[in-house]
Amino acid sequence: MRADRADLIARYNFPIDRFQLEAFDALDDGKHVVVAAPTGSGKTVVAEYGIEAAFRDGKRAFYTAPIKALSNQKYRDLVAMHGEDAVGLLTGDNSINGDAPIVVMTTEVLRNMIYGRVGQLSDLGLVVLDEVHFLQDTFRGPVWEEVMIHLPDHVRLVCLSATVSNVQQLADWISTVRGPTHAVTELKRPVELANQYLAKDRNEDRLHLLPTFVNGAVNRDAVRLDESAIRRGPGARRGEDRNDRSESGHPKGAHRRKLVPPGRVETLKLLHQQDMLPAIFFIFSRNQCDEAARSCVEFGVGLTTDEDRRAIRAIADARLGGLDSADLAVLGYDQFLLQLDAGVAAHHAGMVPPMKEVVEACFIAGLIKVVFATETLAVGINMPARSVVIEKLTKFTGEHHEQLTPGEYTQLTGRAGRRGIDDRGSAVVLWSPWIRFDDVAQLAGSSQFHLRSAFRPTYNMAANLIRTYESERAHDLLNLSFAQYQADRDIVKMQARLERRRAAAAEFRAQATSPFGDIDEYARLRAQEKSSRRDRRYERGDDVDDTIQQLKPGVVIQLFKGKHRGPAVVVASATRKSGSRLSLVSKGGDLLQAMAEDFDSPPSAIGSIKLPPNFAPNRKEYRKEVAYRLRKAKLQAAPKIRSEGRAAPMSAEMHPVARDPDLKQRLSAMASAVKAEREVAEIVGRVDGKTSTLARDFDRILVVLETFGYADLEMWELTEAGEMLSRIFHESDLFVAEALRAGLFDGLSPADLAALVSTVVYEHRSPEPPPRPWFSSDDMRSRWNRMAALSEDLNAKERAADVAEHRGPDPTFAAIAYAWVAGEGFAEVVDDEEMTGGDFVRTTRQLIDLLRQLSVVAPMRGTRRAAGEAAEAAFRGVVSDSAAPTNRRDDETKQPATS
Repeated sequence: MRADRADLIARYNFPIDRFQLEAFDALDDGKHVVVAAPTGSGKTVVAEYGIEAAFRDGKRAFYTAPIKALSNQKYRDLVAMHGEDAVGLLTGDNSINGDAPIVVMTTEVLRNMIYGRVGQLSDLGLVVLDEVHFLQDTFRGPVWEEVMIHLPDHVRLVCLSATVSNVQQLADWISTVRGPTHAVTELKRPVELANQYLAKDRNEDRLHLLPTFVNGAVNRDAVRLDESAIRRGPGARRGEDRNDRSESGHPKGAHRRKLVPPGRVETLKLLHQQDMLPAIFFIFSRNQCDEAARSCVEFGVGLTTDEDRRAIRAIADARLGGLDSADLAVLGYDQFLLQLDAGVAAHHAGMVPPMKEVVEACFIAGLIKVVFATETLAVGINMPARSVVIEKLTKFTGEHHEQLTPGEYTQLTGRAGRRGIDDRGSAVVLWSPWIRFDDVAQLAGSSQFHLRSAFRPTYNMAANLIRTYESERAHDLLNLSFAQYQADRDIVKMQARLERRRAAAAEFRAQATSPFGDIDEYARLRAQEKSSRRDRRYERGDDVDDTIQQLKPGVVIQLFKGKHRGPAVVVASATRKSGSRLSLVSKGGDLLQAMAEDFDSPPSAIGSIKLPPNFAPNRKEYRKEVAYRLRKAKLQAAPKIRSEGRAAPMSAEMHPVARDPDLKQRLSAMASAVKAEREVAEIVGRVDGKTSTLARDFDRILVVLETFGYADLEMWELTEAGEMLSRIFHESDLFVAEALRAGLFDGLSPADLAALVSTVVYEHRSPEPPPRPWFSSDDMRSRWNRMAALSEDLNAKERAADVAEHRGPDPTFAAIAYAWVAGEGFAEVVDDEEMTGGDFVRTTRQLIDLLRQLSVVAPMRGTRRAAGEAAEAAFRGVVSDSAAPTNRRDDETKQPATS
């Protein structure tokens, strides 16, 4: 596999870097490649080289991306390189030339292809996984690992990631799962980054723009400026001595300044004066992004020429000219154009995709100079700027405020500096009363982050594993996850401690061994005699408790508890506040628990066995082996019981070990051995629990599937309902399947069906309470109540099974979905609701995706037909326009995400 490097390199207007050449060599050697490099450094060049090589070898290549907008952008880029006939697009919204040799798709589409056993994978040679660090995303991350694990072995991977600190670990994992993998790391940015700090001094009515670092060290001038601020509350330095502060709370003797966060317009003017435009202001609030752009117009900001404005209007007309004028009015089109004319714009998820695309096109062309954006702009889209401004280092998650991580900071500042245009980029952090400057410097100096897998088994995943693999292979594949690999690596320290404690226990046991006899027996006799001498206020259980504390693993005793009558071998002991507890295994392989109250007298050893080396009493195979050894062991007769129910103890003074001159030291060593053995058992349990968490979660999910009739685990096969579940790809997959089986979606019109299905798609996140839900009829309201009850029942059963609970349905979007599918216009639907155009489009597209799935998997033909009609009716106007990757939409066909 080798591309013509000269032809490829000639396409670019910049020299190929060392890390790119290193990746080319690895691909030529037949290896998988993981490239971790800063934003804008040219990771995509490696992907394009791999695609070119596969193309020349007559193999197909897939380029996957985490979001549809990025997929659309990559589609356009590859069409420009290879032509329309050679490139396809599959995003769920669009299916364009899906049989092309090069296809761009979302990662979920490829995952669904793999589970669907699509024949398109037989001639697949290469898969590019862009933004592979998304595998740490809580909800979507598992998809990346499913793809990497389940792709056919002959497929080569090119994984592109932001700079992460454990890229070699990721490469090592892929090597384990798929074969030789080369990690390529580039820490140097293509354009130097200058971290800067901006504060407004009210005392002097001026702005202070200071470098965060000077000669590689924290800028002391910035530290002094920050420390001189009049600051109250959480921003005050932790651990600061009150005696060092005046009554106003500031360092005594210091020149106190009234520092405030700089305003957006004055910050923009400063950047303009310093020749630091174009710039992206990251503001973690949609409303504040809109307000910032609006304020610039109100303050008379003008950053464009007449020629710029003509070009801006041409781009806006080309992309938005097809929308209805009423729709544009609801979207605030006039204000949007005013802002573009001034050279500024907002960019956030509340905007409809076509308007965001206009902003992106104008910014990339240099026509607008400032974009006020939320952090969603930092994901994938190619919009570099000369400067990036971060207003706050904290953001609201919906529940609380949390500080940016080093990875998030790196992702945001990665937009600063345009390769081939700027000598350096600037990342400007604004002063805040809540964050100290040294915290800013620490974050700016931590440019890497640790990638952590978010892999977890889901119902749909479990169904597809049953459908595709044998039981043992399914469990093996689950254990191949990066999460399991990281768990194994994480327990290295525990494993080392385990070995040390085992060695210590063995050494103490050797020291405790007496040539005069069994010191354990002697110790038990001493304990019994000590118990008998205790004051009568101690209960009989205390005697037994003292005795069972001395029983070591492997000792066989007689146990009479419940149905069990006979010998059992001790496998572990533990001390609790309520007393000592033994874990034992019977001849039948049952795991038993016993405490002092389970014995009529202190138990005596009637024999011993050697336990298997890998301590795992919760595993059936381990218990079977222990039971087998117990059945083969030679046991003494049980001690005779006195009439008062006590075994007659031998006197400790008469025991041979009592004559051992080193008895005191041996008893001390024995006590240390017992302690070490308890620690060993505890660590083994922790290790076993950590490494088997995924397997336990998977097994619990399997039990739920069998309980609800989706699988027959004994036969290891899916039922008809399970086959349906295997084709439902949704966050609440089992709940959707249960609603289908309950007939809640049957016999409905397309509009009513869309309304009810939307309750599974939408999630109300506003702190304000949602409006009272509206449904078209009493029957629909009854169905909604049944859905809510079904969800509560399923959640209760999930809690009982100790599996993650699904997200319950939300009726807030139902009225909107009904109106839209029934034919109402976008302006009427959105104008009557407190919902942004972007939220409407995104939710409707998610609704269409699920409706298209139901049009394939619903058991009733009428329901399948209604779902298809609802999806078709919803895919119109601004929704269909938002899905278009280019201005040419005549070649589009509607495509279910499950294809």
